[in-house]
Amino acid sequence: MFENMTRVLLILAADVLDQARVMAGKATTALKLPVSLQIVLRVLIEEGLKRDGHPALLASIEGQARAVREKRRGARRPGAEGKWSPRRSGTVREQSDKQMTAKR
Repeated sequence: MFENMTRVLLILAADVLDQARVMAGKATTALKLPVSLQIVLRVLIEEGLKRDGHPALLASIEGQARAVREKRRGARRPGAEGKWSPRRSGTVREQSDKQMTAKR
């Protein structure tokens, strides 16, 4: 089952995580087996991927993508709360090394 594994950091809204925990609890009670949050999330992802053409799934993906776009757009505006700024090329050390070389 787990021959080809990788790790993923998943950031979820608290209410979504709570719903998954409730589902794990219900499954544990119904199956009389310990069902972890990880098992529930894995199954939900696998089942969702099987329904790639389902309109509701596509609508949910669209909603998430638009929310991320708007959050990033807002962070780029001057005076935005999220202090996001595009990265400059080169690290600070590389830039200072270039300046030191130019002064010589």
